[in-house]
Amino acid sequence: PHVEGISDLMAKVILDVNELTTNYITRFREPIYAVDHVSLKVEDGKSLGIAGESGCGKSTLALSLMGYYFAPLHYSSGQITVDGTTITGMNPDDIRKTILGREISYIPQAAMNALNPTRKIIHFIEDVIQAHHPKTTKKEIYELARERFELLGLPPEVLNKYSVELSGGMKQRTVIATSVILSPKVLIADEPSSALDVTSQKMVIKMVMDLMDKGIIKSLVFITHELPLLYNVTDDIMVMYAGQVVEKGSAAEMVFDPI
Repeated sequence: PHVEGISDLMAKVILDVNELTTNYITRFREPIYAVDHVSLKVEDGKSLGIAGESGCGKSTLALSLMGYYFAPLHYSSGQITVDGTTITGMNPDDIRKTILGREISYIPQAAMNALNPTRKIIHFIEDVIQAHHPKTTKKEIYELARERFELLGLPPEVLNKYSVELSGGMKQRTVIATSVILSPKVLIADEPSSALDVTSQKMVIKMVMDLMDKGIIKSLVFITHELPLLYNVTDDIMVMYAGQVVEKGSAAEMVFDPI
């Protein structure tokens, strides 16, 4: 049996969310609370899975964790802290420049559709890196991208391709590799394997797990409605219903001994 030791007590919390509440404003100016007083902690080197039925608020929580809001989604109350920095209340431009991509990164649902078919992959990566490090040369960016893509099992030839030349699974893996090019501390993955065939799903899941194993990201928040998948990927699981957390525990507890 595992005995709690000093290392357990001193585990560093990378993502700390306290009583976060966010809402959508309808055209009748009524607030709909899609995230309702949600609290969670993710420690350094750990992964949290978030499960729940469609419409329960999983994707809204993922967006809210970025601290970067677009109408009709609005921040209401609560606090988000990433590696000691509280991002709630920060200026949106400051969040975009100093937090997104560097401290916390996000892979949206259907990420494969996020790529502009008229631009090569390397141009997306140039945009990401130069937004944070404007003095980086294109040669330096290419070398960094090539090394990172090879490390994650993607052929460097992908960098000079257009998205329309890639399969669905390859597009998804390319988006994931691009989103972690700056080695963010926390990666939020919103159903990264949905809409893919079984083989592509397996490759995407392996890639996400490699990000943790190789230290490219410190912590992971993995969102899906597939509980068996979370059991194999994450350390802890949290279940949402109607915008609230209704159950949380270790992956084994949640699968074999739920409330």
